Amino acid sequence: MKKVGLFLLSLLLAFCANCYVLFRYFDAWRFLFLIIPAFLLLNALPVLCAPRILTGRLKMSFHGVLLLKAFVISLVLTVVFQLTLACFLFPENWKMWLWSVLWCTVSEAIVFWNGMISVYVFSYQLGIHRRLVGALCGLVPILNIVQLRKIIHTVSDEVNFETEKIKVNLARKNDALCKTKYPILLVHGVFFRDFRFFNYWGRIPAELAQNGASIYYGEHESAVSVEEAAKELSEKIKKIVSETGCEKVNIIAHSKGGLDSRYAIANLGVAPYVASLTTVNTPHKGCEFADKLLSAIPEDIQEKVAEGYNKTMRKLGDKNLDFIAAVSDLTASACEKRNEALSEHPNLDGIFVQSIGSRLDKAVNGKFPLNLTYHLVKFFDGPNDGLVSEKSFPFGEHYRLLTANGERGISHGDMIDLNRENIDGFDVREFYVELVSDLKKRGL
Repeated sequence: MKKVGLFLLSLLLAFCANCYVLFRYFDAWRFLFLIIPAFLLLNALPVLCAPRILTGRLKMSFHGVLLLKAFVISLVLTVVFQLTLACFLFPENWKMWLWSVLWCTVSEAIVFWNGMISVYVFSYQLGIHRRLVGALCGLVPILNIVQLRKIIHTVSDEVNFETEKIKVNLARKNDALCKTKYPILLVHGVFFRDFRFFNYWGRIPAELAQNGASIYYGEHESAVSVEEAAKELSEKIKKIVSETGCEKVNIIAHSKGGLDSRYAIANLGVAPYVASLTTVNTPHKGCEFADKLLSAIPEDIQEKVAEGYNKTMRKLGDKNLDFIAAVSDLTASACEKRNEALSEHPNLDGIFVQSIGSRLDKAVNGKFPLNLTYHLVKFFDGPNDGLVSEKSFPFGEHYRLLTANGERGISHGDMIDLNRENIDGFDVREFYVELVSDLKKRGL
């Protein structure tokens, strides 16, 4: 909605909030019952006038932020009007003025909570932190105004950014930029899953699909050894090829998924069915801090943590978990041994292989627990993404290291859109569109 529309909405809301004294003063207060339906309609108007191209979630975010903007403007107008009104009604008609203030308070509260609930429920970019701070500062003068301004700014940027992305995708829909010759197989990393309850890859698969990609998932256990995960992946690849007749797949693997994929290609006979392998933030040389961590933590504590994890994930669908094996296979010593063995029979001939890594520049910019592990990894391994060091990323014919503008950087989780966060200077969804588009250009 344009600025003119926002101002008109604000004026109408301000009129509804201040009409009580006008109708009572002119002895036409019965018309207030006509104002109530009009006021409720104005509260529903933003979502009805939202751009048609927006999805339901974005429409409600648009609705919420527009009402919050209208609330601020109408509140200022209301305060000015009521202060002016007090000068004329006191002391003779002070009761009328108090009823007017009560009417205004209820009216403005309805507008505020309509907008606030909408953005709190439907916005991705507010995040838990902004929501908590906003709630805690709600009753603190000055701070509540500062937080409201930040909330409005954050959600406005989100709606504008997503609107532009939708327009871009609609404009290039017929180009099918991501319609590769072979389908895309997304392979997740350790301690996560991609087949029930949680979308490991965030908004990336939907973005790729909108641009023509055919997507499959590894659907393997969340925490097992590289060898066991590779067995599951090899069966998945053969199943995809057999059922679809696609001949091959393009693997995009994140974190430990890259190690699992390499093992499957090298040792389990799926090399003929793989057109390309792209590893994203994969610890090809392992993590030295993992060696130190395992050597420092007593075995009984390791076993208790493993038992707790395995028990929890079995309830969520995993079957053959091995927490200790999964962690051990990420150590620098384990990766060194595996790399020596794989170098003898890499089975990568005819497969396009590339790797991508990212760097987190400040620990505070990594979501929990990466903001905690960043310093630990930096101490043992150097610059990192919050979990894996830069020196461990390179593998294959091409390698790219990514980072965002300024001092933020890009974390291990950012590379799979784990937090659904729009990062200034790095559009993760567009990055994957360009990545898959490049595979298409290579005839893959």
